[in-house]
Amino acid sequence: MGTYTSITSFFQSGGTFMYPIAFVLAIGIAIAIERWYFLRKSLYANQKAYTELLPLLRSMNYDKALQYANNSKSAIARIVLAAVETMQASPRRDDIQSAMQEGILETVPRLSKRTNYLSILANISTLLGLLGTIIGLIAAFTAVAHADPADKATLLSESISVAMNTTAFGLIAAIPLLLFHSLLQNKTVEIVDSIEMAGVKFLNAIVKGHTNAFAARMSDSRS
Repeated sequence: MGTYTSITSFFQSGGTFMYPIAFVLAIGIAIAIERWYFLRKSLYANQKAYTELLPLLRSMNYDKALQYANNSKSAIARIVLAAVETMQASPRRDDIQSAMQEGILETVPRLSKRTNYLSILANISTLLGLLGTIIGLIAAFTAVAHADPADKATLLSESISVAMNTTAFGLIAAIPLLLFHSLLQNKTVEIVDSIEMAGVKFLNAIVKGHTNAFAARMSDSRS
C-alpha cells in the first residue's frame, strides 16, 4: 500500500497536466503492443513461408508455389507470387528482380506503420511535462506574491516541488516510449533484411531452374 499511496500522491499533486501525459503514455503503450505482436506474427509467417517455398522453387514446382503464395498472407509469399507470375510472362532476370523489389517496397510501409508515432508521443509527453511545470511555477509565484512574508519560502518550495512533478512524469512517459520505438525499429529492420535475403535466394532458384530447363530443352532438340 505504501508504494501505491506514493504513486497516487505523486500523480494527484502534479496537477491537471498529469492526465494528458498519462493519456499519451497509454496510447503509446497500446501502439507498441500492437506493433510488437504484428511484427512477431509477420516474422513467424515469413519464416514458415520461406521454408515451404524455397524447396518448391528449387524443384521448379511453380504450380504448388503459386498455390501456397495465394493462400499465404506473408510478405515473402507475395514476393514469390510476383516473381513467378513475372517469370511466366518474361523469364528475364531483370524483370523478375524488379517485380520482387516492387513487392519488398510494398511490404516495408506495412511493417513500419505507426512505429514513428512512438517518438512523436515521447516528445509530446516531454513537452506537456515542461508546459505543466511552467504553468505551475507561474501559479506558484503568483500565489507567493500575495502570501505572508514569513511563509513565502516554505510556500514557494512546496509549489515548485509540485510543479516539477509534471516534468518528472513527462520524462517517465517519454523514456519507455523511446525505448519501444528503438526496439520496434530494430525488429522492422531485421524482418526487412530477412525478406531481402529470401528474395535473393528465391531469385537465384527461379533463374537457375529456368536456365536448367532451357538447357535441357536445347539438349533434347539437338538429340
